Amino acid sequence: MEQQNQPEGASELAQMRDMLREFVRERDWSRFHSPKNLAAALSVEASELLEPFTWLSTGDKTELDEARLQAIRHEMADVLAYLVMLADSLDVDLHRALIEKMVLNRSKYPAHKVKGDARKYTDYDD
Repeated sequence: MEQQNQPEGASELAQMRDMLREFVRERDWSRFHSPKNLAAALSVEASELLEPFTWLSTGDKTELDEARLQAIRHEMADVLAYLVMLADSLDVDLHRALIEKMVLNRSKYPAHKVKGDARKYTDYDD
């Protein structure tokens, strides 16, 4: 995840990674943090992110009281933590991975063709 000429935000990711490494090291939890287990935990936390939105019409910020906003922030932090730990365990540069994926997405979803349309790229006529 580290680079010589780090893009904006990369140093923050490295700080998060280092903070998480220290947290895990202090508790001797690394033996439990296989890529499979981290991916499973990430999936669970992503699902838990939905809970504060349950039964809301849209989930817009106007529908969220402070308790729900706090719950959402905490679940988002859990998702981010597990994602950063998974990337660390597999030596994935998240910044580069996002850039790579955006290149693919721009190819699959050219703006002139999909603007205002939420269908999957496989559902478009060529």
